[in-house]
Amino acid sequence: MKSDVIAMTPLSLTLGQGGEPKQGTVCIFGTGDFGRSLGLRLLQAGYEVVFGSRDPKNNSLVPKGSKVMTHAEAAQMSRVIFIAVQRDHYQFLTSLTSALKGKVLVDISNNLKMGQYPQSNAEYLSSLVPGASVVKGFNTVSAWALQSGALDASRQVLLCGDDPGAKQAVVDIAHSLGLSAQDRGSLRAAGEIEDIPLQLFPMWRLPLWIAAGLLCFFYFYLLARDVIYAYVMNGKDISFRMMISLANKVFPIVSLIMLALCYLPSVLAAILQLYHGTKYKRFPDWLDRWMLCRKQLGLVALALAFLHVLYTLVIPIRYYVRYKAAASTISQIKENKTNPFDTTLAWRTDSYYSLGILGFGLYVLLGITSLPSVSNALNWREFRFVQSKLGHVTLLLCTAHTFLYGWNKFLKAYSYKWWTPPGYMLCLVVPCIVLVSKVILMLPCIDRTLTRIRQGWERPGTGYNAQLNGGGTRKPLMA
Repeated sequence: MKSDVIAMTPLSLTLGQGGEPKQGTVCIFGTGDFGRSLGLRLLQAGYEVVFGSRDPKNNSLVPKGSKVMTHAEAAQMSRVIFIAVQRDHYQFLTSLTSALKGKVLVDISNNLKMGQYPQSNAEYLSSLVPGASVVKGFNTVSAWALQSGALDASRQVLLCGDDPGAKQAVVDIAHSLGLSAQDRGSLRAAGEIEDIPLQLFPMWRLPLWIAAGLLCFFYFYLLARDVIYAYVMNGKDISFRMMISLANKVFPIVSLIMLALCYLPSVLAAILQLYHGTKYKRFPDWLDRWMLCRKQLGLVALALAFLHVLYTLVIPIRYYVRYKAAASTISQIKENKTNPFDTTLAWRTDSYYSLGILGFGLYVLLGITSLPSVSNALNWREFRFVQSKLGHVTLLLCTAHTFLYGWNKFLKAYSYKWWTPPGYMLCLVVPCIVLVSKVILMLPCIDRTLTRIRQGWERPGTGYNAQLNGGGTRKPLMA
């Protein structure tokens, strides 16, 4: 009953003199960077702030307007106490057990590495002070975010705890600071929350590893085909092409493959749903992870496409290109001849550049709509139209751009140096698989069945139907 009352009447609001709204008092144990930054934000939000310190006489570091007392004295001033000290220094809290009884202790600590301790810091703190209500929170917000404002960094406070009233008090403080709060459940979730700040771009690891692997493979593949082959077979040293020419071949190749990898998992998911005849069967873990990082795959692909555009723009000012153009012009003058205008070649090159420009333009649009500030302004249908419909159009345009680049070179024997296909032919494999599969899935007979499955229909003999017909216990499949 007590916690219910607290949840309905936030602790942080009291009435000052004259009846005007005034925030309550908050205590902070610790005068480090985070403690001082938090204290400053609390003062700006209208709270009275009291710091608990081992040396209360040294108040030069704390924000102006706050008070510094001993830990025992400060604990008496507020029900909510932020523990802004490292886990190694928690032992002093055992001497304050009586003073902390009934208090809300907000553990904001983080560790140096994952799995550093068998027990989470918040659970360890709860065992040291059993009479207090421990809430894990504010550890995902940095001191810099508190100093510079909520709009400059993470605005979300993740928290967990066993006392609903204590969590509500922390939620009220977070909201008064302009932060959003998300309840992650009981104190058992503290370990998961403590690991979040230690993760280094978790959703970017797979896309970056894929990009790095593809870049290395195609760079050395083209290095062997172009530079090493010319030196071994013809004795020509064209190693200077490693800087611009090879890079400008590798970037678009990897970019196109990674763009196709953004849409391949949805094709595989549709095939699995058709195969199982139900949407209530869980996808394999590898496919789940793949689908979760599609945004990052697309952004890396966009970055590589942008590099391809930049490298293409510098081609006319390259020394080798200017030398070849001048040599060709001088040769024609000496021989008193002019190469005839090739209309087919003109159509091919103009179409090649046009498709490249259109594809890159849609590429940029996909990247812009993936930004949270833009995607939040779109409804689900608009976002799906851009990312799915226009995304497949982008893949189609970039694939056609690559086909026009190759044109009829695949028919020429000289294209297969050391009996290996050109790099652009290899990069067309995945996009063509995706596009052909998408066309097949769009056939009315297949699309109709897939739509019914995604609306909840199950093929006879699968899911609930199979269990009911077999007389077994009805157990739902994981979605």
